[in-house]
Amino acid sequence: MTTIMLIFTMALFFGSVGTPFARKIAIKAGFIAKPKADRAHTEPTALMGGLAIYAAAIVALVMILFVSALFGNIFRLSELAIIIIAASVMAAVGLWDDRRPLSPKAKLAVQVIPALMVYQAGVGIRLPLFFLEPEWRELVNFLVSIGWLLFITNAVNYSDNADGVAVMTSATCSAIFLLIAVLNGQQLVSILAAAVLGASLGFARYNLPLPRSTIFMGDSGSLFLGFLLAVLGIKIRIPGNAPEITWLVPLIVLALPIFDTVLVYVSRKRRRISFFQGGIDHTTHRLSRLGLDKLSVALTISLGNGALGLVAIFITQASRAEAYTVAGTLLAVMIIILWRIEFVPSLWFRTGIEAAPVEVIKAEGSAS
Repeated sequence: MTTIMLIFTMALFFGSVGTPFARKIAIKAGFIAKPKADRAHTEPTALMGGLAIYAAAIVALVMILFVSALFGNIFRLSELAIIIIAASVMAAVGLWDDRRPLSPKAKLAVQVIPALMVYQAGVGIRLPLFFLEPEWRELVNFLVSIGWLLFITNAVNYSDNADGVAVMTSATCSAIFLLIAVLNGQQLVSILAAAVLGASLGFARYNLPLPRSTIFMGDSGSLFLGFLLAVLGIKIRIPGNAPEITWLVPLIVLALPIFDTVLVYVSRKRRRISFFQGGIDHTTHRLSRLGLDKLSVALTISLGNGALGLVAIFITQASRAEAYTVAGTLLAVMIIILWRIEFVPSLWFRTGIEAAPVEVIKAEGSAS
């Protein structure tokens, strides 16, 4: 527990101290998010917050790696070291995209590299596919694992469309993973979750609209955080319950980013707009059209993530019947909400989407 608290404190400190420095560097380097028709911010805003998040989390983790190595705890270090390297590659992809935008296909293709790195290190989903031959079982597990890593990484990246939303999503979800991991004695997950939580909270004070965001994390931050949350979702274990129950836990913890990505896909598919273009059809945009200000939107999303986290904690202790009843009910509620949002013309959530000119719908990017 002392190690976890130390990592959290270091990440929080470096995130709080490092973000203003990152902002100054971004301004001097011209790394600025300029106001656009498809962005909510009206003033040029620094776009290197992701480096502050990355540095805060990595410095805390590397210091722990160094201290652990001194005491000969090498067995656990190899997997953690590869996760750190892979997350660094993902952050570098995001930083490159912030500076010189990549095409969606190229961006996704490069993201496969860090996903393969952690899979080879043992970060993979193992489905109970005993009816398949070993080689086919391995292929399915491989595809599901890489798919999960890429989907969650980009779902968190997609949530970075309003001030403070992505960072508060990361903070809340990592806090839930941290609590579950501590309760179940998972040291590696606890260490990673503590670093993500500390770095996210350290950055949040500058990214939340209080009264306005002074720096954006960009893709370097959102891809980095999303990748680590995806890794946490795979690594989380609940030894006291059956695997056919506990696989629901990461799905529920990360249900809001998943829901938002599905909602955007359905919305754009219905309107025959490319999924890889930007738009005003995210959950955050719809909440804004209901009258919530920017801070209220970020806090509402965070509250929703927290509520889902409590459900996930319940699942860790539930029987099979209880777990699938709760998960099924939650899925049904989300489907109903999605249906009403997208296919009920009078619902306020849809106001303004149909009338939005196509030229306003551009590439996804930093907070807007």
